[in-house]
Amino acid sequence: MNKSCLLLLMLLLSSPALQARLHVFACEPEWASLVDALAGDRASVFTATTAHQDVHHIQARPSLIAQVRRADLVVCTGAELEIGWLPMLLRRSSNPRVLPGANGYFEAASHVTLLGKPTRLDRSEGDVHAEGNPHIQMDPDNYPPIARALTGQLILLDAEHADDYHRRNSDFITRWETAMAAWAVKAAPLKNMPIVVYHDSWPYMNRWLGLKQLATLESKPGIPPTSGQLSALLKRMQQDPARAIIRAPYQDTRAVRWLHDHTGIPEVELPYTVGGNEQASDLFKLFDTTIDLLLGVSR
Repeated sequence: MNKSCLLLLMLLLSSPALQARLHVFACEPEWASLVDALAGDRASVFTATTAHQDVHHIQARPSLIAQVRRADLVVCTGAELEIGWLPMLLRRSSNPRVLPGANGYFEAASHVTLLGKPTRLDRSEGDVHAEGNPHIQMDPDNYPPIARALTGQLILLDAEHADDYHRRNSDFITRWETAMAAWAVKAAPLKNMPIVVYHDSWPYMNRWLGLKQLATLESKPGIPPTSGQLSALLKRMQQDPARAIIRAPYQDTRAVRWLHDHTGIPEVELPYTVGGNEQASDLFKLFDTTIDLLLGVSR
């Protein structure tokens, strides 16, 4: 082998991509983005879903099984959000490293207080989650405790680089707290803004921004509204109008558009997670663009 080829080989072997120690399977884009911030080149991250998919209903495809099989760490929301597909992926992958209880399994929801725990469990009530509402990603306050816990999990799997993980976590928390202070000032005009939502995906965002959710278009979680229910909501909006009708990118537009056409209330597609629109390319920009979109209809 000549010197030029040897030098090229050494450069390739020293590249960050080839030095990645951990293979991470992230169920949702927000956790993939968080792992990127906390692990950098120490991890190779595969994201199982996008902002344009309903995470409640994902097929356990062979390609996903293959990704779980090679994973050192699975990072998901938990709280039954992925109950329709993640258990099957874990079972069929035959990878004991990432089973619940192992060091390679992480649920973000276990590290925050969940809202909306149901008082009664009944399948006739639609997609009800026993542990509480799992859509935790839209409140910035949830990220610091999750980041700290996830850093600990990364160190369990890659103790040799503990100092690097601690440094990255400290840097992320510092930047995040600075951003949160700026978001609080910028979003102040949104407090008490009345909204209607398609699905009850936004309680954590509502708590963060102080939004007033008047109604949900779905008759029950996961069940589209009937014409009669939309008509009743129309009468309510004529008496007590909202400022915006909010939906996520993957949610049906028909009911939202119908209510908009009959009331003139602006419909707003919020990114919901990283990648939900072109601007929301990471966690910081997710919240930047969410505030901007809401401010655009707040007056």
